[in-house]
Amino acid sequence: MRQPPFLPAVISPSQCRGLGFMPDTPTGTNEQAIIDVLTKRSNAQRQQIAKSFKAQFGKDLTENLKSELSGNFERLMVALMYPPYRYEAKEMHDAMEGLGTKEGVIIEILASRTKSQLQEIMKAYEEDFGSTLEEDIQADTRGYVERILVCLLQGSRDDISGFVDPALALQDAQDLYAAGEKIRGTDEMKFITILTTRSATHLMRVFQEYEKIANKSIEDSIRSETHGSLEEAVLTVVKCTWNLHSYFAERLYYALKGAGTRDRKLIRNIVSRSEIDLNLIKSQFKKMYRKTLSSMIAGDTSGDYKNALLTLVGSDP
Repeated sequence: MRQPPFLPAVISPSQCRGLGFMPDTPTGTNEQAIIDVLTKRSNAQRQQIAKSFKAQFGKDLTENLKSELSGNFERLMVALMYPPYRYEAKEMHDAMEGLGTKEGVIIEILASRTKSQLQEIMKAYEEDFGSTLEEDIQADTRGYVERILVCLLQGSRDDISGFVDPALALQDAQDLYAAGEKIRGTDEMKFITILTTRSATHLMRVFQEYEKIANKSIEDSIRSETHGSLEEAVLTVVKCTWNLHSYFAERLYYALKGAGTRDRKLIRNIVSRSEIDLNLIKSQFKKMYRKTLSSMIAGDTSGDYKNALLTLVGSDP
């Protein structure tokens, strides 16, 4: 769970009116009321609030947010109103829409979700966009990047039993070494096959065995043997295998670090993890970077956008 605790889902007509969208609200949009109502509830509660708003005023809450707000504050509030799997489906659809494909968004989502989560995302994608996620990925990507994304989409990496066969782990490590460091060039499909079909606990044993054989980490080998989006995809699988919370802490850190904020990445990762493991990510963030996530948000954002993010993130660990 996250901090602060969720407030009750039911809100009164006056609270609904306090969102600031009604014609008889003399002061216009009440941004603080929007923050207070929407960021302190769970997603399921927000869906109930949207139904209540529609019933009381005959208006769609999400559409009102889009028309009354602007910039990153609008993007954040609208993101909160999507059911989780529909939001992630939309993020991937947006990443493939128009010229160029933002492969990093697709890699992030596919490599960090469980098989059951991916199934729900695929279902939402097809319902909302009329095509399958696999079809659109195949149409928008090429080569080994397409192959690893499609393999990730199959969700074959879930760890059910936790059992690791030491002999198979050693064989996989030897196969990875033979496919990369040992030869001139790289057998990319060997890397893709092992990384997308083995469980997380198995792969951790493989990575340990690999380092003994190669005298270097699997991450260092990947960086020397691959490049571009394929390198990003393979490294993401490895990072999510080692420590999912460290992976998201790193994503959030680099969304905030340096000149300019990568706001879409920041919003997506906070919203999508807010009811899953954001507290654990915050703790890992502080351990890795010796500063809190909230302090970086406070220093890098402003106004209602900052206030809403800080309410979502909650108190420091």
